[in-house]
Amino acid sequence: MIVLFMLKRSHKELFYILSTPFMRLNSLFYKYFLSRNKKKFLKLHLGPGKKNYMEGWVNIDANIFTGKSDLWLNLIYPLPFNTSSVDYCYSHHMVEHLPDLKSHFNDIFKILKPGGIYRFGGPNGDEAIKKFLDNDYKWFSNNEDGTTFPDNRKSIGGRFENFIFCRNEHLTILTFSYLSEILDEIGFINIKKYLPTKETSKPEIFNQCFNYEFETDFNNPKTLIIETHKPK
Repeated sequence: MIVLFMLKRSHKELFYILSTPFMRLNSLFYKYFLSRNKKKFLKLHLGPGKKNYMEGWVNIDANIFTGKSDLWLNLIYPLPFNTSSVDYCYSHHMVEHLPDLKSHFNDIFKILKPGGIYRFGGPNGDEAIKKFLDNDYKWFSNNEDGTTFPDNRKSIGGRFENFIFCRNEHLTILTFSYLSEILDEIGFINIKKYLPTKETSKPEIFNQCFNYEFETDFNNPKTLIIETHKPK
């Protein structure tokens, strides 16, 4: 993830202010020196955090304390890869933390090769709205005892807010129509939803990612997974 969730917001903001110049220098060093040694076939994993490092991918994260990554970079900034140089990108529960989704998707579109694919997922706003209207308290539970994360909310409204904004760590609500609109404006094609841990248009690439996805309700998935292509 691009945030250090357990720290207070003020502490995280200070961390990013102080570390940004070093991240940018690290990014430039990677682009002009280290990336030259990379194989031509390039896969990026954005926001692996501390548990989801994937072998064979370039893992990129801002968390240098508990995270494991190949490149230290705050993902609100452009990625240090040349135009049309990346084959595939993947992120899971990362994009909802970004302040400017369109800028992020523009950056991904730029660095992907023609025919390249971006698979990403985040909190499923479409399903959350349905479950809120249905007063389905259980759907919002994170634990077997029925409690919710990060705050244990009892009301349906509180649970909805908790799921969507997560103590204001999430900066937007992710719905398929909203994301499709942005992706289409940028030029992406084949914008489709897929079930987490089960479906992909490119199994030889993204089946590996299933190990880091989680879902308990495949009829009403909590994570919205989208794959989209850059035209050939």
